[in-house]
Amino acid sequence: MRAQSGAAWLHHAPSPATQRFAHRLRSGRCVRIMSHTPDISNAAGEAPMAVRARAQHCTAISEVGLPRAAVLGILGGGQLGKMLAADAARMGIKIEVLDPTPDCPASVVAKQTLGSFKDPTSIRSFAEGVDILTVEIEHIDAKALEDVMRDLNVDVEPIPATLRLIQDKLLQKQHFHSAGVPAADFCSISSPADLQSAMQSFGTPLMLKARRGAYDGRGNAVVDEAADAEAAVSSLGGYEQGLYAERWEYFVKELAVMVARSRDGSTRAFPVVETVHQNSILLVTEAPANVPKSIYQQAQQVAEKAVACLDGAGVFGVEMFLLEDGQILLNEVAPRPHNSGHYTIEGCATSQFEQHLRAVMGWPLGSPDLVTGSCIMLNILGEADGEEGVQKAHELMSRAYAVPGASVHWYGKAEVARQRKIGHITITAPDRATAVRRLACIDSEAAATLSSSTGEEESGQPSAQVGIIMGSDSDLATMSAAAQVLRDFYIHPEVTIVSAHRTPDRMLEYARAAHERGIKVIIAGAGGAAHLPGMVAALTPLPVIGVPVKPAGAHLDGLDALLSIVQMPRGVPVATVAIGNAANAGLLAVRIIGTQDAAMLRRMLDYQEGMKSTVLQKAARMEADGWDWYQS
Repeated sequence: MRAQSGAAWLHHAPSPATQRFAHRLRSGRCVRIMSHTPDISNAAGEAPMAVRARAQHCTAISEVGLPRAAVLGILGGGQLGKMLAADAARMGIKIEVLDPTPDCPASVVAKQTLGSFKDPTSIRSFAEGVDILTVEIEHIDAKALEDVMRDLNVDVEPIPATLRLIQDKLLQKQHFHSAGVPAADFCSISSPADLQSAMQSFGTPLMLKARRGAYDGRGNAVVDEAADAEAAVSSLGGYEQGLYAERWEYFVKELAVMVARSRDGSTRAFPVVETVHQNSILLVTEAPANVPKSIYQQAQQVAEKAVACLDGAGVFGVEMFLLEDGQILLNEVAPRPHNSGHYTIEGCATSQFEQHLRAVMGWPLGSPDLVTGSCIMLNILGEADGEEGVQKAHELMSRAYAVPGASVHWYGKAEVARQRKIGHITITAPDRATAVRRLACIDSEAAATLSSSTGEEESGQPSAQVGIIMGSDSDLATMSAAAQVLRDFYIHPEVTIVSAHRTPDRMLEYARAAHERGIKVIIAGAGGAAHLPGMVAALTPLPVIGVPVKPAGAHLDGLDALLSIVQMPRGVPVATVAIGNAANAGLLAVRIIGTQDAAMLRRMLDYQEGMKSTVLQKAARMEADGWDWYQS
């Protein structure tokens, strides 16, 4: 969005959207929202405050963000541009894309301008017809973007200085190092002496990387021993291309987090995911990552810290390594939606594409929370060139269409080439075990790449969806009926003892963390004072079902527990079943899960049909034999 004061406004013909917004500016109803971030200078060497002071005149953002009439231009019209444009159309945002490939993927949902996003003239011409610019690829001409910001007063998000920084992976490493973001040791390589020094300091194997233009494994070379050094340098174009070296880190998993940064500098992190690569190309993403809670939290913190020290609005893809000792190291950051975030389309309340649009438009960020228990993304990679590759891809897609919870995305690229990303499949499921089984139905080899599970899952059991807790082991005789019902419905319960009175700290920890482990429903059995169901319900966002239990030697036949559980105050609901009827608690849990799981709903319908059939059979027998014979 463009906005200036005084005669300078007349130097460039504003778009219709700009004219409408200019009226709002003149009426004093708009304010510029600026963010405070660490120093990043532009190509001219201007200090950050100078860059921001000039940016004050670039775009005026209202309290509710850019007007919906504003035109958003995207540099790049590949699959990311296509998915951005698809969400933009739903949100009422007009999109135009600049891409050199005729009929690029994004052209089916957005107006395409033919031209290179690396060519200053093409960028400038394109910018004259839009109000704000963003990118779907970082390999653009950052200097040209700085020029259009200055000359045309077109807003660019993320800002060109951030794009310039991320384009050069050595500068990126240095920037994050200065901000205290943990990463592998690195050094610049500009001569054989530098490389020799790096091998002496870091040892071998050593990772040698190109500073610019690298992606999907391209631009990386492994130096296994000193004799390989010059060949590795040559494979990357020689020292003059700009190289750097990293210490080789032995990681156990690769993790990623999409982080959205708003115009005011606030951030919102999506779930931590595990990424599995094949031939240095992303193959599978699993959300949430199958890691301990402490690792999960550490990964989110590292990702948010990295994005917080950048400038500009948008979604950033943060890739990290998990080392054997539990340390999280930053690998690199992408200043745009990322392949590892495609799962968010079906898996999260707000997709990474909608979130990017919200951020660059200055609108409130959406919820990044998962809306399903487990979500897996499988990249569709070309298995061959040309028509053979198309045929193999469609065979994979056909299998996916038959799998519940699977959604197919075809990018519509003009050509299919081996190892090229041509689509992806997202699988949603109520739990990890189900998601992995569904993936195996589509691609068994991809399913085999996922790491073994932690905790209960290591024994081959599926992850628990229902927690069954009781105050004492004496309650197990009653509560086991709930566990048996769940088992009959192929739902794995988590069964344990949690006493509200004797282990209050354990109760607190259990209730607050249950939903983070994938638990969907908690069944709590208690007798006497029966405080357990109510206290747990006060601490968890999950539905809680209370089972009144008659303790051994009790004199009130469980009535005291029943009255205690049903007398919960407003705002703390607890569903309650009959005294001792834990089986009904199990059935109610199945019905709750069935609201989000079609397979479970079908099992419940079958169960109800079975009960009906049993009653009808008994009725027919009684009517045929007579009540006296039936009773005997």
